[in-house]
Amino acid sequence: MSLAAAGGAPVLVVTKLDDPTADVVVEELNRRAVPVVRLDPGDFPDTVTVAASSTVGGLAGSLCTSSRAADLEAVRSVYWRRPSPYAAPAGLDGQDARWCVEQARYGLGGILAALPGAHYVNHPWRNRDAEYKPAQLALAARSGFTVPPTLITNDPAQARRFATEHGPVVYKPLRNTDFLGGDARALTVWVEQAAPEEIGAGVAHTAHLFQKRVDSRADLRLTMVGEDAFAVRIVGASGLDWRRHYDALSYELIETPADLAKAARAYLDAFGLVFGAFDFGVDADDHPWFYECNPNGQWAWFPGHITSKIAAALADQLQHSGTAP
Repeated sequence: MSLAAAGGAPVLVVTKLDDPTADVVVEELNRRAVPVVRLDPGDFPDTVTVAASSTVGGLAGSLCTSSRAADLEAVRSVYWRRPSPYAAPAGLDGQDARWCVEQARYGLGGILAALPGAHYVNHPWRNRDAEYKPAQLALAARSGFTVPPTLITNDPAQARRFATEHGPVVYKPLRNTDFLGGDARALTVWVEQAAPEEIGAGVAHTAHLFQKRVDSRADLRLTMVGEDAFAVRIVGASGLDWRRHYDALSYELIETPADLAKAARAYLDAFGLVFGAFDFGVDADDHPWFYECNPNGQWAWFPGHITSKIAAALADQLQHSGTAP
């Protein structure tokens, strides 16, 4: 029996098994007795079965995991988090495996992105569009944020000229991509300062992002959930990238400046997003400088009193399908 038939329109949580951020939201939904179906597309087709038919109203059919079932047309909302990659059945490799993966991506993936009447937080295609740094920077400036001078290039000479004119500058990866070291350990490319004389011919190998360094006194993470804004001032980092110093950080939930919330909402609306995690550097004049917006950013590492507020706002969105409770 489906959860809808059992008496409640379910929330579909699309994510991998190991996702502490999703766990917090699922726990809040469970506390409210809201039915939840948790699905990892990477489990398809081994433990996931789908059957969808085209109807006048869109799609109808069913979605089944090893422990849950839901009518496609009854899903009230979708929390799209961090799913595993689509996979081929065991025993297939090469061209056969690649073909199955692509069919799963465009078949199951297409169904999950077209559930009739479902409220997405966020829609996966909107997440994808909003992940490109050049688009983020351009829209941030149009939305009213202050953006540091930035250059994206594969020309070493241009990069050196930019570093000389705007120095000190930092290098940032355009995307956090999986990278393994010689010992097969996962490596992270951190934000690092780049002097003109350190910029070599390797820049020509691909696109690089260089940005004027903000002389920041603190960092600011603004988590937006619909109209709800949660601004957290982060202090204690001794380097350029506060992600390297979690143990030394302290967090203060502050009142979100009205102009910052307005710009953030305009930014999210332009991308068609409900949720976004914005990062800023705060200078000596307490002015925030836009760094980036992760449309699917983490937040569950914050202290409990902050995490619980964000989880509740997300649960409100998912339970009430984007309307006020």
